[in-house]
Amino acid sequence: MRGQASTAHSRASGNPEEAARSALSPRRTDHAVTVAGVALVADPAGALYWPDERLLVVADLHLEKGSAFAARGVLLPPYDTAATLARLARLVERYAPRLLIALGDSFHDDGGPLRMSASDRGALKALQQGRDWVWIAGNHDADLPDGIGGCHADALALGALTFRHLPSAQNADGEIAGHLHPLARVARRGRAVRRRCFAGDGKRMVMPAFGAYAGGLNVRDRAIFGLFGTLTFTAHMLGELRIYAIAAEQCLPD
Repeated sequence: MRGQASTAHSRASGNPEEAARSALSPRRTDHAVTVAGVALVADPAGALYWPDERLLVVADLHLEKGSAFAARGVLLPPYDTAATLARLARLVERYAPRLLIALGDSFHDDGGPLRMSASDRGALKALQQGRDWVWIAGNHDADLPDGIGGCHADALALGALTFRHLPSAQNADGEIAGHLHPLARVARRGRAVRRRCFAGDGKRMVMPAFGAYAGGLNVRDRAIFGLFGTLTFTAHMLGELRIYAIAAEQCLPD
């Protein structure tokens, strides 16, 4: 049954930044961030990990986007679901989370689960084994069927953090949301680079889209920077092997 889920934060942390860094080996390419005093690890693949809770978060998988477009006569290679689940499987193997939260728009539409291939269904089931799994309702997939495993919720509150799909219009300390697919555009060595990114100011964070076919919205767009009031937030830009923290005011508009 969908609803507002809540549980108490189970552990107190001393120094949040050091708590996150202690989970990393020197050769790891992760990136320590803090939201509402909670130490998190931002992974270059576009996921967040909460070491104290063994919790992995991804947003906007948009599974079966290819098949949704094909149904409308727009042909795309039908491999987006397999590619997205394979990337997610590598994260699950790396972090071994006890809880995985899919932060809304996990499927491109409500019919997505019915269009999944048998192999992709099997891959999803394997990812869910041995852990709790929460599907947060998104605007694309508000009414997912019960046969896809896990449980459904409109939002989930855990300690100081609240996980939901749509960012709140008002100031929302501790909120981690998706939906907006933030990306950053910067100029380096005479060329412009556009990459997906986390957008955060230490109080709240908007996650990048994880799906293989998901697009993006520039952090200089009012829909994103308006959440923070000004451009004094940080774009944590995804690189191939690491994350680059760039002040939003230094990012370029499209």
